[in-house]
Amino acid sequence: MTQTAIQEPVRQRVPAWVNLVVIVSAVLMGAGAVIALVNPAMLVDPHAEINAAVRTYAGYLTARNGVLAVVMLVLLMVGARRALGNLVALVGLIQLFDFVVDCAEARWQVAAGVLVLGILLLMAAGRLAGAAFWRRAAWG
Repeated sequence: MTQTAIQEPVRQRVPAWVNLVVIVSAVLMGAGAVIALVNPAMLVDPHAEINAAVRTYAGYLTARNGVLAVVMLVLLMVGARRALGNLVALVGLIQLFDFVVDCAEARWQVAAGVLVLGILLLMAAGRLAGAAFWRRAAWG
């Protein structure tokens, strides 16, 4: 009778730069969540009116950014590499769409930083998945 052993996948260490990108992104998203909740006026033009609609959407931004930041850090801490890679790809795509919105609304002071962060997140997602996120190997 032949015995078979259950093989555990070999866990590769997450590169330090990927950890740094995830942590910095989570901190920035968490800070954005707090700012949106506490002082939404910081997110708009200095002369913009802060009304109930702005506060409602600031609340949505708080929820989105807060949850994404916490889940990214939790996945990093527990070593859930595949789930982290998928989430980091999603957050990277969100940053790229935020960049497009920043450009459309002429928020040039933040657009470049948002673009760089989005690219770094997509590179980190590719590293976590072992392939660029647009390749099938990254998702299978």
